[in-house]
Amino acid sequence: MPEQLEPGVLMREISDLEERIGELRQAAAMPDPDLRATLEAALVELELALAALRTLGTGQSAGDGRISAAESERRVLRTVFQDAPVPLFLLDRDGSVRRVNRQAATLLGTSPGYVSGKPFSVFCDLPGRAALRSQLAAVVRTGRRRQAHVRFLSRGKPVEAVVTLARVWIRGEPEPMVVAAAGPVPGQAPVPDRPPPQRAEDEAVATVVHRMDVLATASEMLLSEPLFNEQVAIRRCARLLAAELADWVLIDVAPDTASGHAPEAPELRRQVVVGPGGERAAELTHALEELDPLPGTLPHSVFTGRQGALHPHVAELSMLGELPDGSPVCGAISAATVVCVPIEDGQRCLGAITVTGSGEHGPFDLMDLGVLQRLGRYLGLVVRAARLYRHRSQVAASLQNSLLPKALPAIPGVEVDARYLTATRGGEIGGDFYDVFETATGWGFVLGDVCGKGEEAAAVTAAARHGVRLLSRWKTEPAEVLSMVNAALLNEDRFVTAVLAGLEVLDSGIRLTLSTAGHPPAIVVRQDGMIRTTSGGGVPMGLFEDFEPAIESIELAAGDTVFLYSDGVVDACDMKRERFGHERLIETLAAAAGQPVREMLLAVERALMDFCDGDLGDDVSILALRVLPQALN
Repeated sequence: MPEQLEPGVLMREISDLEERIGELRQAAAMPDPDLRATLEAALVELELALAALRTLGTGQSAGDGRISAAESERRVLRTVFQDAPVPLFLLDRDGSVRRVNRQAATLLGTSPGYVSGKPFSVFCDLPGRAALRSQLAAVVRTGRRRQAHVRFLSRGKPVEAVVTLARVWIRGEPEPMVVAAAGPVPGQAPVPDRPPPQRAEDEAVATVVHRMDVLATASEMLLSEPLFNEQVAIRRCARLLAAELADWVLIDVAPDTASGHAPEAPELRRQVVVGPGGERAAELTHALEELDPLPGTLPHSVFTGRQGALHPHVAELSMLGELPDGSPVCGAISAATVVCVPIEDGQRCLGAITVTGSGEHGPFDLMDLGVLQRLGRYLGLVVRAARLYRHRSQVAASLQNSLLPKALPAIPGVEVDARYLTATRGGEIGGDFYDVFETATGWGFVLGDVCGKGEEAAAVTAAARHGVRLLSRWKTEPAEVLSMVNAALLNEDRFVTAVLAGLEVLDSGIRLTLSTAGHPPAIVVRQDGMIRTTSGGGVPMGLFEDFEPAIESIELAAGDTVFLYSDGVVDACDMKRERFGHERLIETLAAAAGQPVREMLLAVERALMDFCDGDLGDDVSILALRVLPQALN
């Protein structure tokens, strides 16, 4: 035990210590300072102050003078610690932070109160944490100073530093503590001090502007038009966050239980995982897509508690769960900072959004939490709307199916198939229809579109389809059939476009007579790959008594294909509002010309859905017929 100092001697020691600390601060502020030497000197002064403090306590009952000296010494120690010209961390034996000085808080870009109580290693990047913990344990065990190369996760970007670790004994503490002092890496710039006020203000304004831009982009993307497609909205949201805010984005959603009984404990299902590029990231993405959040993980806790969570410095690497091999998810994806927010629609929680970062751009903060919470509410509204419209669409689809043939008839010598795609917007009954039927002289093929949607449009659709089918039994000319249907529709408030094709097998070959009423023209794909578009024309049915459809006859040979389609094909748009268009349709048909009719229609469907990212603004109907060689025999 060191010899106890008299009060007068102690006060002189305090005065001398204050003077030397002031000189060290002046040395640190000089141009091109030797910060390593300053750091070593500061540690020496701190040890001397601690040695002086140890002399106190045993004689506290000796009088008010000794008590006053002890209190003075403690105040000096606090001043020395706080005003030291280098970042200092006082750590408990287990590595948790007891206290930091102003320089250390500035280094991390946060407040001293936030740092206290957290493990020292969480403020360092993930790859260096294990080595740092080992160094701390060695210092506590042996009492020898050690140095460690550390990348602090500071605000803005990581800061490289060399940390000197020293064991200290403090009176009143049952176990030794560790002082960690951060100095510059040899050959690099000094550990940064607090930025000038104007620069700090400019950086803060730039951060706010960027976050507001992200929120505005998300708002426009999700709410500017009724997507009514849950998967499209979720994927677009994930891609935006991965591009602007995070390294990894995980979105988990609870199943839609509106059509049945909700389970007592809703389960989360992983919907989307978006991460950085590269082969390793692709493998992790696939593994994370198969990893649904379990109870106890952060996404599940946020989902059940409906409260967002901000972890600027991740301490528990298993908070996002574990991969099949037992490794923690946070460690696998280098998640040093994490934010998780609920997806809410105002009434219930539908899922959770989790974003992670490596700390290369600084830890997430309360502003990020606020932006993500707002985005979670936006996405929740879109998901709720999408589910409501999906239920309506299911009802509409049932009605729509009653307006379409259950199965197409088998026609000798002719391969025929059709496809119908419901619009992703609106959820109402569409006006598209098609049919294949026998006629007085052969076979009839019709494809049409009623203006508008809903129950009234469905009634007109049924009248037009069944009218064409019935009248074709007695009338041999397609134009005459359409003229009679036009007369029947004049009292309706909606018009109808259609193309009616009559196929006849003659001694000289096969003839197809087309009658068009304001509908997109048919496309003929010849057996040799040549493609031509028919004339089309005419006026829609149900508008004028003086009705005259366009008429055209085509001679077909073996292998020739006729393609009929609704305007929903060419009018489909991508995110830039560019139309799919007639030329893109021709190119798709040309590429699939040698395939069977069903594969040709599926090729058109895939090209269309890829182009518009699954977001169809209108119903789509396509029908194709191909002449087989036996038809000519």
